[in-house]
This record gives sequence, C-alpha cells and structure tokens, in this order.
Amino acid sequence: MTGQRKSASGFQPSGAFQSTVQREFTGSADPREAYSALRAIPCPADRDTWWRIVGSALEAGIDEDEVLTWCESGPGFNCIDARSTIRSLARRGHSGRSGSLFRLARDRGWRGEYRHAPRRPVQAVQPDALRTKLSDWGRKLWRECQPIGGIAAAYLTARNCVLPPVDGALRWHPKLKHPSGHVGPALVALVTNALTREPISLHRTWITATGKADVQPARLYLAGHDLTDGVIRLWPDELVTYGLGIAEGIETALSLAWGFTPVWAMLDAGHLSGFKPLPGIETLAIACDNDPAGIKASRECSERWSAAGADVIVTRQEVNDLNDVLEVAA
Repeated sequence: MTGQRKSASGFQPSGAFQSTVQREFTGSADPREAYSALRAIPCPADRDTWWRIVGSALEAGIDEDEVLTWCESGPGFNCIDARSTIRSLARRGHSGRSGSLFRLARDRGWRGEYRHAPRRPVQAVQPDALRTKLSDWGRKLWRECQPIGGIAAAYLTARNCVLPPVDGALRWHPKLKHPSGHVGPALVALVTNALTREPISLHRTWITATGKADVQPARLYLAGHDLTDGVIRLWPDELVTYGLGIAEGIETALSLAWGFTPVWAMLDAGHLSGFKPLPGIETLAIACDNDPAGIKASRECSERWSAAGADVIVTRQEVNDLNDVLEVAA
C-alpha cells in the first residue's frame, strides 16, 4: 500500500455513492458501510499504514471486534498486540479520519455495498467487551466446514485418534486462510457454553495428513470471543447419558475415546479446572496431562465433581498425555 490517492480506473461514483462518502467525512455513516469499505482493503504489513487504517475504521464507527477480525488476514498477525493497539486508539479518540478509509476502499473498486440501506445510529464502543455468542462470520465459517474426512481423517488417524461422530462439534475446512497468509486444511471445532449450549467461538488447527501445518501458531481461536465455560462437544449431547470423558485438548480427548466415550475437549487446563458438574452425569473420566498445570486442574475438577456426588476416574501416565501414550505404543 503506497498511500497515494488515485481513483479506480474508469469508475465514476454515483450521486448516492458520493453522498455515502460525504457522510463519512462528517462522521455520520452507517457502520455497515464502513465495515464493507474496510473489508475491501488488504491488511498491510507496514505498521504506520495499518495504524492509520485502524484509526480511520474506529472513527467511522466500526466495532473493535470487527476491526480485529480484519487484522487477522494481515501478515504477522498478533492477536494480543493488535487488540492492545486497537483498544489504545479507541480510548485516545481514534487518531484517524473516516474519510481516508473510504478513499482507500474506492481505490480498490469498492462501490458502497450498503449505500442504499437505512442507516443505523453509531453505538458507543465498549473497549473491554468480548462477544459472548458466536459472530455471524464465525457461524458462516462453521456452515462452510465439512464432516471429518479426507486430510482431516488422515491427520486424526496418524495421531492415533478415534474419529468422532459426524454430528459432533468437530469438522474440517479444506482451504482455510491463516493470519500468516497460508491457506490449507484445518480442523475447525465449535466451542459452546457447557451449560447453555450456546455457540461462543471456533477453534482452528491447521494440519497436514501427517501432522500440524508449518505455521505459527498452528492453533487459533476466533479473535474477540469470550471463552468462559467453553467446551468442545466432540460427542453431541444426545449421546451423553450417565458418563462423560474430558481432556484439555482435542487429540487427547479422542485418545481417551479408545477406552471411554462420550468425550469432550475442555480447551485448556484452566477450563478443565473450572468445569462445573452437569445434571445427570454420574461418572466423569478425566484424561490428566502429566504437567503441573494439568495435574492441578485435574485435581480441582475431580474434587468439585466428587463433592457433587459423581464417581471420578483420573488417568495416569509417565508421558505428557494419553495421545503420547498411543504414539509411543504405535
């Protein structure tokens, strides 16, 4: 991105489009128009250019989470750094002009996707707010994913995992873009609230047929989504009756499934530690990771469920987790 101002070749903006842009200069545009313009602009590698675009996007009324989602497509994306910068700009008053956002979008052929739609009032930005429900973009991505098969099935088989039911919360996408620019197959897991079952995020793992893809990080959640009480229901609720097996990660849970089903993945040690007793579950099997965080989390979860009257089984192994046991045995 050069920052030069030039019109797209042969494009003469309509009166309605010019009105849209004029509204942006006065700060009174529909945020949907602004987000449509932002999506037409590639996220740049140059920090100064990125800073100006983000400031302009916030000035135009675009939600912080939507700006962060746009940033995911950029080279060298760092969620923590990007979120911190976006929040800082929001609190300091953005430091950008909304009109520049529309100029950059027009240079790339944008014509105002929502220019004929009724405008909505610009809502105040909540810098610390996280989505408690899965975003529309996340729901669209989940619908685009496929039941486990192809490279995803080969990956899980290579990792000595049980393939989960097709109606569980694990699917795959054959060509999913990573923030680094890499495009390739990925496991996509639906994260839901353990108690309400509400979809709250997606967990993505870029893979090959034999292991994780050579990208950093290989695993990512959707930016800007609250993971509180989140679980991955590898087996659907309909198959959960009196017993449930849990583990921190997907592969470990699918390793536990060789000896105990149904299983869910808890995301990490913190979520496993805080996993609350569920009505009707009489037996809980915990695949304990053999590290300080995993041992502590398993103990705290076991104590909570035992106090609620459940029978609790906790695995023990010399290597780090059950998947490592299977890899050694293979």
